[in-house]
Amino acid sequence: MSYPNQQKWTAPATESVVLRYGLAFVSVTAALGLARAFLYFHLPQPFTSFAMSAIAITFWYGGAKPGTLAAVLSIVIRNSFFEHDIGIVSRVGYNIAFLIFALLMIGVRRRRSELEVRVAQRTADLTRANEELSLEIAERTRAEEKLRQSEAYLAEAQKLTHTGSWVWEASGRGALHLSEEWYRIYGFDPDEGMPAWDKRLQRIYPDDRNRWQETIDRAISEQTEYEVEFRILLPDGNVKHVHSVGHPVLDASGNLIQFVGSSTDITERKQAEEALRQAYADLARISRVTTMGELTASLAHEVNQPIAAAITDANTCLRWLKRDQPDVEEAREAASRVVKDATRAAEIISRIRLLFKKGTQRWELVDINEIVREMVALMRSELTLHSISIRTDLAEDIPQITGDRVQLQQVLMNLMVNSLDAMRDVDGGTRELAVKSQRGENGELQVSVSDTGLGLPPQQADQIFNAFFTTKAHGTGMGLRISRSIIESHGGRLWAADNFPRGASFHLTLPIQAVPHE
Repeated sequence: MSYPNQQKWTAPATESVVLRYGLAFVSVTAALGLARAFLYFHLPQPFTSFAMSAIAITFWYGGAKPGTLAAVLSIVIRNSFFEHDIGIVSRVGYNIAFLIFALLMIGVRRRRSELEVRVAQRTADLTRANEELSLEIAERTRAEEKLRQSEAYLAEAQKLTHTGSWVWEASGRGALHLSEEWYRIYGFDPDEGMPAWDKRLQRIYPDDRNRWQETIDRAISEQTEYEVEFRILLPDGNVKHVHSVGHPVLDASGNLIQFVGSSTDITERKQAEEALRQAYADLARISRVTTMGELTASLAHEVNQPIAAAITDANTCLRWLKRDQPDVEEAREAASRVVKDATRAAEIISRIRLLFKKGTQRWELVDINEIVREMVALMRSELTLHSISIRTDLAEDIPQITGDRVQLQQVLMNLMVNSLDAMRDVDGGTRELAVKSQRGENGELQVSVSDTGLGLPPQQADQIFNAFFTTKAHGTGMGLRISRSIIESHGGRLWAADNFPRGASFHLTLPIQAVPHE
């Protein structure tokens, strides 16, 4: 059974065999014809040359077997048609010559085939190398395009984030790379080239220059990363705040060669922080004013007491002086009591004015026990009005701390007012407000404000320090939030806990050496 495809492929192969063997007959026949023609015109008949040419042509175009056939045909024709008068030795010599020529052509044919294979292989290798080179060029082109896009994206990102990148060498501190955004931040012109170290140093704000220089020198000597915030002063007088981060680059031997890093313009952030601090200070003052407003009646009574006592002592002094024989000693004692009462009233008014006063933070040495006593004095009348006793347990061995006096007064006042509100509506049982100061752990000072009121709200104890969370009908929900922020700005902590059997306790800690936190 035959298949169409088999017939299709067998036909060309058969035609190729016929053509190659036919070439042997045609070429030898042509050689015979040419030799006979030369003989007809009485020319030297070079059949041997024509036959060898035919053999060579057949070997070259037909292959080894058709070429061998052409050689055999040439021997037969020469022995049959030419030079019958030569001896047997000459005939054998001619035959051997044809055979040797055929063997040489077989070798030439083999060499040609090997050369064609090598040429084809070399051509394939060159084609493959060319394709690989084309692919590499295409990949490199794409990589360069991606690199250009990445550089464009990076430049745009640096512009949006106000962050400039830089590289400078550790030995001479010369700049190796400065991004476009870095030039914009520092106010240099990129067309003038990378500025020298001294020019970059002159841009640092004079008050920050030493601190910045010390940070750089320490990073170089210790071969460590550094991070520093400083100000720069531009030629037009504008001041910018900059946050800079540097990373050391070491060679194979571990020697420092470069620093790579970034500089971010944080001027807007600093301005926003300052505005936030100002708004927070205003909010804290409003909170103080609101709290003081709630205590107006008690404060008025607290002020009226020394004033009334001063009036009574003044009248007593007058009576001693109006007698027929004025008793100067009694009058002097009465006048002294007037001065004492007036001084007490003035101190109360001074403390109230201080709480109402608007101003910036003022860090100074303060005695926390003294602040507790001042707040107790202000709250005493209000506590007495609601039948709440107050107990203080103040340790005498605690040192002074550094802090803002008014803010610490506000915290204690907020905590004491919260305790008062928690006990105001408690029926039965003891109503007591306790304030205690003591040395805490890790060199800290601890103050506790405890009450016997309603206690912390169930399932919401962790929310009482959130802004706008309140359990009071008319509360703002900002008192505890502000109080915690004030304590944290002093480097301390503020938290709450339940009392046993009832009530709540608020505890705050302050470091002995408090440092203001932004």
